[in-house]
Amino acid sequence: MTVTYTNRVADARLGTFSQLLLRWKGSIYKLLYCEFFIFITLYFSISLTYRLILNASQRLMFEKLALYCNNYAELIPVSFVLGFYVALVVSRWWGQYESIPWPDRIMNLVSSNVDGQDEYGRLLRRTLMRYSNLCSVLILRSVSTAVYKRFPSTEHIVRAGLMTPEEHKKFESLNSPHNKFWIPCVWFSNLAVKARNEGRIRDSVLLQGILNELNTLRSQCGRLYGYDWISIPLVYTQVVTVAVYSFFLACLIGRQFLDPAKGYPGHELDLFVPVFTLLQFFFYAGWLKVAEQLINPFGEDDDDFETNWLIDRNLQVSLLAVDDMHQDLPLMEKDLYWNESYPQPPYTAATAEYKRTSFLGSTFDISMQKEEMEFQPLEQIKENEEANHSTPLLGHLGRLLGVQSPSFSRSSSRMNLPRKRNDPLSPFPHYLYQDVGKQWDNEDRKLREFDAFVSTPFYERPGFYSAPQTPISSIPMIFPSRRPGRKKPPALSSIMACSTSMRDNFANLSPSRA
Repeated sequence: MTVTYTNRVADARLGTFSQLLLRWKGSIYKLLYCEFFIFITLYFSISLTYRLILNASQRLMFEKLALYCNNYAELIPVSFVLGFYVALVVSRWWGQYESIPWPDRIMNLVSSNVDGQDEYGRLLRRTLMRYSNLCSVLILRSVSTAVYKRFPSTEHIVRAGLMTPEEHKKFESLNSPHNKFWIPCVWFSNLAVKARNEGRIRDSVLLQGILNELNTLRSQCGRLYGYDWISIPLVYTQVVTVAVYSFFLACLIGRQFLDPAKGYPGHELDLFVPVFTLLQFFFYAGWLKVAEQLINPFGEDDDDFETNWLIDRNLQVSLLAVDDMHQDLPLMEKDLYWNESYPQPPYTAATAEYKRTSFLGSTFDISMQKEEMEFQPLEQIKENEEANHSTPLLGHLGRLLGVQSPSFSRSSSRMNLPRKRNDPLSPFPHYLYQDVGKQWDNEDRKLREFDAFVSTPFYERPGFYSAPQTPISSIPMIFPSRRPGRKKPPALSSIMACSTSMRDNFANLSPSRA
């Protein structure tokens, strides 16, 4: 019953979707034509009554009523209510599809792990798969009208070969007021444990894998049972239905074409046929019909799930996998690309144009100039960063405008920022620069270099950049072995000597004055 049109919309071409408008099965025309015909009949009946039967005073009263209905009908939030309702119904519809039980995973485990080429081994595997299919048939019979009509009683299931007479007796003898779709799962688990005890299943790990897949199938059946039991709240469905139909009841009167001679606003033309009102009915009522069809996909509509086909397919495939295909392997041979490390399957003439090279990444198409690919010395990078930090406003403005900072090639001369050459508080380490101008003596230079080294942050020392403690250079770090004793600078010594001699002279002059 599912309407499939995937092949018709495989290519997005002119008129691809337009061709779908001419289909009848599963179309909106098939769902809506009765309501649409009723709406048109009522509309033109009211229109003819207004034009031919009512007198002048009655026409005036009808015109006031039409203006009133037209003004206040737009207050009904039809699109808002319908949008949320249809979104909820569609998500629920897809969740029900994902809950349909498929025995493919469990049949693979049974076929590969339940050993035995004899008749008993074959009987064991087929019985296990028949129990799993019986569980899905019982739950689909409980939720789908199409399956229930196929198996209206458990006797029909016995006659169909899904249950033996002895199993039917045990099934009916169990007095339970609840749905008994879970009974075949219990039979399956007990039979699997029996096969393990008999050595048909090699170890308990394989048994655990089979039982896990059985529990998965049982969970899917339970979800279907829950979807059938717990519906969308009735009040929500009632609100949506009342909103749509009350809106179009108001439109039957409010959208009538009134006498243009009266000069009513919006009624300058008398077209007799409300084209846009009919389109609005087609859209809103069709939207509601979508929700009505998808709210229960286990019925007999054109787009409902093919549950009866599903039963046939699952039984046929599962029995084939555990019986005829059990340990029936084809002969192993070397493949066509045995000696090739890079196999390339051929293309037909119709698909040769679709052959593509491998995608390596979006950055592999970027081209750079040769000078931009050269590594820069760390000193130049640090100077460039310090220049940007010293003028943050210009740096942010340049990044905003897409202006790149100047790059320095390896052959360019080093640029130093202006600073006090002998400033001990300078943020730039002295050992990074060559001495220019006045030369210090050896003792004084060592002291200044040591002070500059100690005051420099660890991540700004040679061999480190950006992240602290992340070396990117192979230059070993050199630490001073010990702090040498501080000596007085020559200039300071001369000043202190001068001050001492002056103090002695003043001391000698004081007694004579006295």
